[in-house]
Amino acid sequence: MNAEARRSAIVTLLSQSDSPISATALASRFSVSRQIIVGDIALLRAAGADISATPRGYTLHKEQESGLVRTVACVHTQAQTSEELCIMVDNGCTVLDVVVEHPIYGQITGQLQLVSRYDVAQFVERLETEGGSPLSALTGGIHLHTLRCPDEAAYDRTCQQLREKGMLLDTEE
Repeated sequence: MNAEARRSAIVTLLSQSDSPISATALASRFSVSRQIIVGDIALLRAAGADISATPRGYTLHKEQESGLVRTVACVHTQAQTSEELCIMVDNGCTVLDVVVEHPIYGQITGQLQLVSRYDVAQFVERLETEGGSPLSALTGGIHLHTLRCPDEAAYDRTCQQLREKGMLLDTEE
């Protein structure tokens, strides 16, 4: 299979998948190195493909995704990361990303695409095993999350529970 056919097949796989696909899995499927896949994804993005890299792999934006998109401002310790994310997914929201304002680089966004407690556990485990820190560590715990919520009630429940835990960055503070 030549490189153009492989890239076309990658787009097809991503468009048919309901969950992220890792570069390692794609590399294995096409019998190439992980680095070749990373390069393929970069070329596909440069050509206009709306591919996101998440902690669990690549996803292709699908137009039919429904729900309300809302942003929530949070502040908490690194130890509270799992609790915060679980509040969001337990209320039916998908945690699309995390955003921080860096004094040198400006806005930094990390794609998350977390939809379940399993996803949250995998993300937190990866932080621990890779020796990483959440982006919020750069900003004293202050960060934003973009959420896709099934309805306004789910967003309101999420905000209320975050407020009760002291994790919601309220304008009144």
